[in-house]
Amino acid sequence: MNILTIPVQKPESTNVIIGQTHFIKSVEDLYEAVVQTNPGMRFGLAFCEASGPALVRWAGNDQPLIHLATSNALTLSCGHCFLIFMENGFPISILNAVKSVPEVCHIYCATANPVEVIVAETEQGRGILGVVDGVKSKGIETDNDITARKHLLRKIGYKL
Repeated sequence: MNILTIPVQKPESTNVIIGQTHFIKSVEDLYEAVVQTNPGMRFGLAFCEASGPALVRWAGNDQPLIHLATSNALTLSCGHCFLIFMENGFPISILNAVKSVPEVCHIYCATANPVEVIVAETEQGRGILGVVDGVKSKGIETDNDITARKHLLRKIGYKL
């Protein structure tokens, strides 16, 4: 078995959800979950089929984000993984809808941070072991950091 670290290629401000699902029907169900929850969100999603023709299946409403999803999915080539790249919205607004899709087994991350996917590769194929989401912790927040965190959350509308 080989262990690979594969960086997700994306613009700095673009958010991504990476997860695992188990059925080709997931492409349409994930699409519906996103548009029903946040119709104004631009997104592209891709799913790595794990049997039969083993294609990267895709959907979305934004061609550059669809291309981003399909190219990253093909680079990963991990059976049953999916990626959703989004703009004009944040993962927090669609994450519960994505997790409620019956075929979804696991969410690895939902982030705009740089992401590396840790992949196991065997003679049979590839699977995601986990992700590295962002950078190593640099310290413990101070009282000033707490004030700044609270201010930011209220400024962007996530807290009153």
